[in-house]
Amino acid sequence: MRQADEVGHPRTSGARDLLTEDQDPAIRALNAEPPGTARAGEPRKRPVKPRRQWAVVWLLSPAGLVMAAFSVAPVLFLVFTSFTDYNQRTLFTGEFSIVGTQQYADMFSDPEFWKSLVRSVLFTVAMVAGSIAISMGMAQLLTRLRTAMRMTVTVVLIFAWAMPNVASSLVWKWLFQPGYGVVNWLLTQVHVFGDMTNTDWGQSASLAYLSIWLLVVWQAVPFIALTLYAALTQMPVELPEAARLDGAGEWRVWWSVTLPFLRPTLLLVTITSVIWDFNVFNQIWLVSAGGPDSATSTLGIFAYKTAFVSFRIGQGAALSVITTAILLGITAVYIRNLLRSGEDL
Repeated sequence: MRQADEVGHPRTSGARDLLTEDQDPAIRALNAEPPGTARAGEPRKRPVKPRRQWAVVWLLSPAGLVMAAFSVAPVLFLVFTSFTDYNQRTLFTGEFSIVGTQQYADMFSDPEFWKSLVRSVLFTVAMVAGSIAISMGMAQLLTRLRTAMRMTVTVVLIFAWAMPNVASSLVWKWLFQPGYGVVNWLLTQVHVFGDMTNTDWGQSASLAYLSIWLLVVWQAVPFIALTLYAALTQMPVELPEAARLDGAGEWRVWWSVTLPFLRPTLLLVTITSVIWDFNVFNQIWLVSAGGPDSATSTLGIFAYKTAFVSFRIGQGAALSVITTAILLGITAVYIRNLLRSGEDL
């Protein structure tokens, strides 16, 4: 029978002999190991049971519930409130009506909203620019200090950054108080600006902005400076040395070597600074309360006054939704640039 097969199918038999073991699917199927068997010297893999997969869900569920209760639910309620006429009457009676996009229409037609938006944008640009510039200089200074002095400056920066912004804002306001403020006394002793002992910084728009700008920048510099310094320590020493050997000066080395190396870190701290500074509330409210005559009223101050002073809570919620949408757009731009540059998230 076997000889008959070999004689009757000479072409098939020859083709079969020419096929190697890896090329013949029939041979691979015969030599394949049954599922669940392990080779010699290899540990036997156990199938993952559904019970172990559910264990991960149970371990993550407490954190997920906390995030849902304190993050997701308030945001959803905020968005819902922005489409209602939620006001002071609602706080006592619980009655409200769905008004759709009426709150957004009223807000966009309010000139004070646009003034607050312009103030927020300009003030944010000034605070971010000042924070980045001073932090860059501080980071470069840390790279040139000796170990003991560098550790001292680092500890001082950490203490300044760790101080709560409410406490620091109150202390800052006392420093600029008319009559007994330390800053007013020091400026008077310089004999350059005249007698500033009784100067009230909160009653002048330019002085109020300057005081708040100094406060916010002072609070932001430690984190940004230490972040940039950490990035500088990762830069290969060969890069600036090669530029100096080619005849480049210190300014050219910084512009052509250091700055491109710090570009991803600079983009990160810039985006985070924009988000923080755009939402600045405590510093402005505690120093000037949005005054004088709403001169320092940014979007955060305007939303607070709308919701909790005028008790137009629905419109205040709409303001908060718009602010969140603006910040989400800025964050989307950052993530897009990050992906384009090929950096890891």
